[in-house]
Amino acid sequence: MITKREYSVEHDTAKQQYRVQLQPELWALVSYTKQDKVLYLNYSEVPHELRGQGYGSVLMEAVLTQIESDGYKVVPVCSYIRCYIGRHERWVPLLADV
Repeated sequence: MITKREYSVEHDTAKQQYRVQLQPELWALVSYTKQDKVLYLNYSEVPHELRGQGYGSVLMEAVLTQIESDGYKVVPVCSYIRCYIGRHERWVPLLADV
């Protein structure tokens, strides 16, 4: 079960990934490609042993908050990310007009 806490985000620009440590030694990630101030969110992953427990939402909240803070717009290529944004109106303003 997920405990209510803040999850910090690491942004690795060399690997073009945002990572969130969910538990000791267990990280979730979103990978992207960048064009100007638009991030194409290509892939998201939660460790297999944590799937189905709500960590995908934890990942997306943390990463989208960081992306918003960094001043980027997004194109959700990954189907999970696309569905997540579609279900959470709060993130629709982050969508890029491409």
